[in-house]
Amino acid sequence: MSLSIADGDLRPGFADPVLDGQRSFRAVLQAMSRPATVVPLAPFGDSPAGIRAAAAATVLTLVDFDTALWLDDAAAPAAAYFRFHCGCTIVAVPEQADFALIADPATMPPLAAFKDGDDDFPDRSATLILQVEAFADIGARYSGPGIEGTLAFSARPLPGDFVTQWRGNTALYPRGVDLILAGETALAALPRSSRMEG
Repeated sequence: MSLSIADGDLRPGFADPVLDGQRSFRAVLQAMSRPATVVPLAPFGDSPAGIRAAAAATVLTLVDFDTALWLDDAAAPAAAYFRFHCGCTIVAVPEQADFALIADPATMPPLAAFKDGDDDFPDRSATLILQVEAFADIGARYSGPGIEGTLAFSARPLPGDFVTQWRGNTALYPRGVDLILAGETALAALPRSSRMEG
């Protein structure tokens, strides 16, 4: 993974860091509190090449100098951008990350490769930001906190064995990773408490 600063890597972040950051944070909170529900995100400026607007805005909102960020190969060219705007450490291996930006979910490492917390501090797990192309209200049904009854939801692309991986992740609860799925102008989330039915 190259971390060199190249032309274009340091393009502007939020046009208004305070107001735009607040809007983005509210969208992330809404997505996390209403799992498997698509939440619109206010337009974002000039995100790095290969990184969709909602994914860039989510990283700028959640990641700071106290956190470690892992980037998959597809997101790695944006490393300088995120180091500059977030002040974060870019780590080389998934298990060191507090947050991960995955621009190509179809080829991502297994969920088990990321920190899932421990019994005393389950909150010390990773949050994975997956860049996706589309959401749909069909597919697997989810239940859990923030979902009334069950809710059908899917996103693409995801790993081919996502169903198995997600069931393994929720079996760890209260440990486990949380997912934020970022499209172009919308977010959805699957916290570790969201169970896949059937």
